[in-house]
Amino acid sequence: MRIGLDVMGGDFAPDAIIEGAVDSLQHLHADDTLVLIGDQNAICSKLSDMQVDSSLFEIIHTSQVIEMGDHPAKAFSQKKDSSIAVGYIMLKSNTLDGFCSAGNTGAMLVGASYTVNVIPGVLRPALAVVLPRVDNRRSVILDVGLNPDCKADILLQYGILGSIFAKCVLEVENPTVGLLNIGEEETKGTSAVKMAYELMKEHPGLNFIGNIEGNLLFQETMPDVVVCDGFAGNVILKLGESFHQIYKQRGLKDSYFDQLDFESIGGTPIVGINANVVIGHGISKSKAIMNMVIRTREVAQANLAQKIKESI
Repeated sequence: MRIGLDVMGGDFAPDAIIEGAVDSLQHLHADDTLVLIGDQNAICSKLSDMQVDSSLFEIIHTSQVIEMGDHPAKAFSQKKDSSIAVGYIMLKSNTLDGFCSAGNTGAMLVGASYTVNVIPGVLRPALAVVLPRVDNRRSVILDVGLNPDCKADILLQYGILGSIFAKCVLEVENPTVGLLNIGEEETKGTSAVKMAYELMKEHPGLNFIGNIEGNLLFQETMPDVVVCDGFAGNVILKLGESFHQIYKQRGLKDSYFDQLDFESIGGTPIVGINANVVIGHGISKSKAIMNMVIRTREVAQANLAQKIKESI
């Protein structure tokens, strides 16, 4: 397995990225290769300071950086030798099995559209996040920010994409699917959500359990797949992060609440494109980078992109 890591992306790059890369080695398999993409001098200098042998990695030198404040489309087209652009080129040429970055999110999404492309038949890709449940199982929620306003057919497809993710990545044989709403009744919600309910109820490939309310999230009864538009999903994601911050500020310690930390989540896969890509938080430090690499390997190992192609 060859996992590409953008060393130059993120508020604390390259040092925090390299530190996270080193920490991730203990979680990778012996036949895995972590490919560091970025300024070779900076990479080797940092590894030397850490007294880490650079031969543990494959290093691909790039001369340009897409900064966090750059215009995504313009920067991606003009900075051909940036770590993000080179990472996508390697993905497209099948020299990487997965690619991850905590850099410019817009540029990562542009790269997905311009190089590896959306899987034919997918209406809109989604960002999917794995959420912990109190019974130590995991669920996936999508979308969490890519598409703030979704029509019914897109929500239906999120249910399909989420089911594939749950089967392949979370290893759930027959994942349950719930539609996030303000009530359990079929008549509740916006027109798009009510229409999505009808479509999901009639779809033979979904183990649809109906509408779910927000108070089921994170509970034992939370479905394996939670479907919502990117607006609601992003609010839920940030709310979980806020609870963790408050919990931590009060000096409390609990292994479950630690899982709500974005550093433990690591990154969000882009579901519905022709490659395995994970996007991390721009403020990621070493722990978050380590978990982003682990999540990328998990998605690549499941061969998620190929499974979605076959299903769609």
